[in-house]
Amino acid sequence: MEAASKSDFFQEFKKGGDTLVSSQEVKTGRISGLLSLHITFLERVSSLEKIIFARNLGNMLGAGLALSRAINVTEKQTKNAKLKSTCKALNEAIASGKSFHEALQMHPAIFSPLFISMVKVGEEGGNLAENLKQVSVQMEKSYIIKKKVKGAMMYPGIILSVMVIIGILMMIYVVPSLTSTFTSMNVPLPTSTKLIIVVSNFAAAHYILVFVGLGAFVAAVFAFLRTKVGMRCTDFVILRLPVIKVIVAESNSAQTCRTLSSLLASGVDLLLAVKITGEVIQNSYYKNVLKKSEAIVEKGEPLSTLFVKEEWLYPLFVGEMMSVGEETGQVATMLAGVATFYENEVEQKTKDLSTIIEPVLMVFIGAGVGFFAISMIKPIYSIIDHIQ
Repeated sequence: MEAASKSDFFQEFKKGGDTLVSSQEVKTGRISGLLSLHITFLERVSSLEKIIFARNLGNMLGAGLALSRAINVTEKQTKNAKLKSTCKALNEAIASGKSFHEALQMHPAIFSPLFISMVKVGEEGGNLAENLKQVSVQMEKSYIIKKKVKGAMMYPGIILSVMVIIGILMMIYVVPSLTSTFTSMNVPLPTSTKLIIVVSNFAAAHYILVFVGLGAFVAAVFAFLRTKVGMRCTDFVILRLPVIKVIVAESNSAQTCRTLSSLLASGVDLLLAVKITGEVIQNSYYKNVLKKSEAIVEKGEPLSTLFVKEEWLYPLFVGEMMSVGEETGQVATMLAGVATFYENEVEQKTKDLSTIIEPVLMVFIGAGVGFFAISMIKPIYSIIDHIQ
């Protein structure tokens, strides 16, 4: 008998009821093994793959499949090497006597505290299949919101990037030919034209340095934005940008309410639910609110107390509906309704954002092109006057 892994081997072996005489683990070749390890190390499990993993697992458990077999089916279906190896490791951990949530805790880089907590509650309450379906819905809602916000910001990002590249190419190839004409005709040049010529001369003489420097600058900016200080600065700026700050507030409100609702509906303790939600939220200002909320809940005060006060981050509607939920004992239901409302609002506002950004970009591009055109055309008129 042959099997892909130890856990698969022992599962198949137990079914037959036979006695094991001997077994041997066959290693892969050194080169292919290193290559496989390298690919697995580099590959990551995307949010969408985690959503599909949770949903399919919940559906299979709901249909009556054993957990180990459901994970095994997922392992065979997935094309992601990282997720495939993780599924193997999960089955091996479960076969060794660990619970599912304990096996998930061994992979914190893949499975979030939200995922692990909902699985743990599902195992303890005997409704693991439903909790997996619920966590997949919650993750999908968060994924869609992030995707819409990123999609809305991608268009201006691409336009500005293309504009910068075209500007550099013009400085290297177009401006020098005009400069030589101006020099040969000994035409008096305005200050703006002189500035463009200085930049062009430098870019043409050190074009490799310009492109390397631009790449290094972009890499340095991205590296800075990943630091604690960089993320704090980014959060500070976007919370004060017109239009953008409203979308950020509503998307964070939707994510907070959806996560809290999912955790509370699954039976997670309120204090733990607030703590996990704080880990899920990315914006540091919103994290601070949830951190403060933990202290409030520990004191026995209503959760809505702080949300009502932090109106500049969370819309008043969030705190008021949370308060109503606490009074009626329907916090999870109320939060789910608030989350749906703000998810729809974000969807509509991201659609409207493109119509707002387009004219702003046109003005910005027009100003850049106009400055360049005037700077280059003015000396040409001087040349015509000089010829006359």
